[in-house]
Amino acid sequence: MREQFLVEIGSGRELDDLGQLNTLFTAWVETVYHRRVHSETGQTPIQRWSTCAPVMPSVAQLREAFLWSEHRTVTKTATVNLHGNHYEVDTALVGRRVELVFDPFDLTGIQVRWQGRAMGAAIPHKIGRHVHHKARPDESTPPPAPTGIDYLRLVEAQHTAELAQRVRYRDLPDGHVPGQLILPGTGTGTDGEASV
Repeated sequence: MREQFLVEIGSGRELDDLGQLNTLFTAWVETVYHRRVHSETGQTPIQRWSTCAPVMPSVAQLREAFLWSEHRTVTKTATVNLHGNHYEVDTALVGRRVELVFDPFDLTGIQVRWQGRAMGAAIPHKIGRHVHHKARPDESTPPPAPTGIDYLRLVEAQHTAELAQRVRYRDLPDGHVPGQLILPGTGTGTDGEASV
């Protein structure tokens, strides 16, 4: 981008506004950058993007990503304490340091892991605290009551009307769009040059 696009912008070219910069950048990305073979991948960026399947985490993976964990040593009575709460765990874990994995908003359901392996659920014996003391509830104000007016549809209609006023393809000479990138050998534009 610096060597091929920004150097052109910085070479004394006058731009009217940010929209013109965006138009030029989009044209450069779609016609130049996405079509050149990358030296490390051996593919064009658009080829590489189109062959990659989107990675979507499962619901279980998303839930796991937001769980908290703390380490505790299992007592000789096969119990662990977590923020004033007492839980019973597998007797095979006595004397071992275990990881307690939990939802910070629900301290009644604790999963026990030892050396990265699941060792079952901790059974609650005495629960005095149901929420971790550092867990902050969502204190956002409730959403306002619906007005019955579809604001976004009104905005969309206004946007569509403005676009119709700005771009009238039937009024363009020879179908040439102002600001359209002109490449040699791809057709003829209004000034005798090739256009895309």
